[in-house]
Amino acid sequence: MEEKVVVVGSLNMDIVAHVDRLPKEGETIQGFGVYEAPGGKGGNQAAAIGKLEVPVSMIGRIGSDANGDSLLASLRQSGVNTEAVLATESATGLAFIAVDEAGSNQIIVAPGANGELSAADIEGQRQLFEQCSLVVLQLEIPLETALYALRLAKQLGKTTILNPAPARRLDAELLGCVDYLIPNEHELLAMTGKSELDEAGLSSAAAELLEKGAKAIVVTLGDKGCFYTDGAVSEYFGAIRVDALDTTAAGDSFIGGFAAGYAVERDVRKAIRQAIAASSITVTRRGAQSSLPSRDEVDSQLNRRKAGKRA
Repeated sequence: MEEKVVVVGSLNMDIVAHVDRLPKEGETIQGFGVYEAPGGKGGNQAAAIGKLEVPVSMIGRIGSDANGDSLLASLRQSGVNTEAVLATESATGLAFIAVDEAGSNQIIVAPGANGELSAADIEGQRQLFEQCSLVVLQLEIPLETALYALRLAKQLGKTTILNPAPARRLDAELLGCVDYLIPNEHELLAMTGKSELDEAGLSSAAAELLEKGAKAIVVTLGDKGCFYTDGAVSEYFGAIRVDALDTTAAGDSFIGGFAAGYAVERDVRKAIRQAIAASSITVTRRGAQSSLPSRDEVDSQLNRRKAGKRA
C-alpha cells in the first residue's frame, strides 16, 4: 500500500513527573505520579497520523533495548509502519518531563540513538520518499540529517512540513525546502530573535521566515488557537475550549492532525481545523502517544464545534 506520509524524526521514552508547580532555577521540588510512556516528537507525530487512519511510515533510530522495543510496539499499535526504524548500540533517547497542575510542562531531551540518524539512513529509505505525498520532520535529530531529508523530499516533488523544535536559527537553504513551517510562539521568538509576540510582532516574525524561504507558516498559540500566513493570506483560527490536564503532546497532536488532514484533502484550512480538534482532545489526557485521539474522536469534536457546543 502506498504510504501517504513519511515522518522523519525522534523516538524517545518519556519519563514524566507530575508536580504542583514547575521548579525555578536551582530549586528541588517534590514530584508525584511518575511514569514512563512512549514519546519523541517524531514518534508522537507519526502515531497521531496513524491513529487518524492515514497511512504513515516512521524513519528513525532506537537503541537495542527494552525502551526501543516499547516504542516499536506503541507505534505499531497506532498503525505506523516501522520497517524504517533502525536499531543501534546506543541507548534509546529519553525525555525528562515535569508537568504542573495547569498542564504546563518543562522538557529535557537526551537524544541517545536519535543523534545517530544519518543522511545515509535517509538515502536508504528513498523508496519511501518516492511513494509518499508528504514528509514531516522535527529537529530532535541532527540538523544535517533533517536538511538531507528535506532536500530529498523537494527533489522528488513532495510537500514538506517542519516542526522547528527544539528551536534554533535556520538558514535560507533549509527554510527554502519547507512548505509548511509549524512552530509554537516560543520557537518563533527563538528563530527570529524577537523579544515579544504581540499581534504586530507575530506578523513581523512570520514575514521574516517567509522572506527566508518558507512557503507558509502556522504558529500554534496554545489556548489562543493558531495563526496562519503564506504572505498573501493571513488568518487566525480560534482554539476549542477545554479543561487542559497535560499539554505535553499538544503540539505533536496538532502537527499530526494537520499532516493527516492535508495528506487526504490538500486543503490548508480544513487541515488546521482538524489539527485544532485533535490537540484539544490530547490536552485533556495524560501522556504523549497514549493521549492521541482516534479518527472517530476527532470527527466528533469537529461536529461539536460546528454545532457550537463546548468540548
